[in-house]
Amino acid sequence: MPQAKTSRVTIQDVAALSGLSICTVSRALRQLPNVSEHARARVNDAAARLGYKASSAASRLAGGSTGSVAIIAPTATAWFFARAVEAAEEVFADGGYDTVLISLRNRPTVQQKLFGDLAGLAQRVDGVLLLNIALGEAEMAALAASGLAVASVGMHDVPWDNVGIDNEDAARAATNHLLGLGHTDLAILAGSETGAPSLVTASERRRGFELALSDHGLTADPDLVVDAGSSIEGGRLAMVELMENRRMPSAIFAGCDETAFGALMALREFGLSAPENVSIMGIDDHQMSWFLGLTTMAQPVADQGAFAASLLIDRLHRSGLPNPPPAGPPSSHLLETKLVERTSTIPR
Repeated sequence: MPQAKTSRVTIQDVAALSGLSICTVSRALRQLPNVSEHARARVNDAAARLGYKASSAASRLAGGSTGSVAIIAPTATAWFFARAVEAAEEVFADGGYDTVLISLRNRPTVQQKLFGDLAGLAQRVDGVLLLNIALGEAEMAALAASGLAVASVGMHDVPWDNVGIDNEDAARAATNHLLGLGHTDLAILAGSETGAPSLVTASERRRGFELALSDHGLTADPDLVVDAGSSIEGGRLAMVELMENRRMPSAIFAGCDETAFGALMALREFGLSAPENVSIMGIDDHQMSWFLGLTTMAQPVADQGAFAASLLIDRLHRSGLPNPPPAGPPSSHLLETKLVERTSTIPR
């Protein structure tokens, strides 16, 4: 997936050079507690070598600023969004900004109402951080006309700074792991492409699954492609559908860890388990994945929220200067995922 280049030194550059997470770097740069002296020294050294300075929020006090930003999420209850929101809120608070959390509740009508009155939102906040929101052309145009600074997590081909992961690549790697264990009869439980309009990752992960199969001369069995949403209950119902109305594969790739949790629940209801009866893996590295022994592709959720928030603060800082420098082009940053192998998968 192409990645836009930028000459700006970002917090991601400092994190990469120091070998620490973006969240830790953010805390260290802003002189917050709960950072070891050793880590703080590494961050300061990396920042000095790169010439990076954390944006000050003082300039936002110039005429007309509200000192607030909005975080807009498809839902406030899913683990991914809760983690990303918490990390972003901390960075915004460190920068002197209040936050307004807006949940779309996975309802198109809520999204339509919000984007139909962005002028009203612009009276309350200076900028918005979008989390995996699917936008139509009219909504994109409304944002551009609103005067709001914008950054996002998990979106593509957008005219503002974005942070995310390569969902297609992560799903491809997950499927390749199962194939490498000798499983060739694979199912996928993933969000429907025609499901909640505010989720934009499902089709990419499904495409990665299909590409990995194709790499091995295989094709996806339509009976083993089951819509599951991105929830525990969705995963449970999808697994029940497999067992009752379709057939049991040798391995299952779940489009997110919460879907995998639901599949594990369904197996238990039928007196089965993973990996004894079927190998299962997901994507996320949810905090419960370790407890349940779930093999997964880990993604840095908190770092995505924190990094995107820092990029938005940087934009707000620049626009608030008396003679603002020319804004750089929008930047796209893809953070790494990694395989975490646990006990829910075994060789065939």
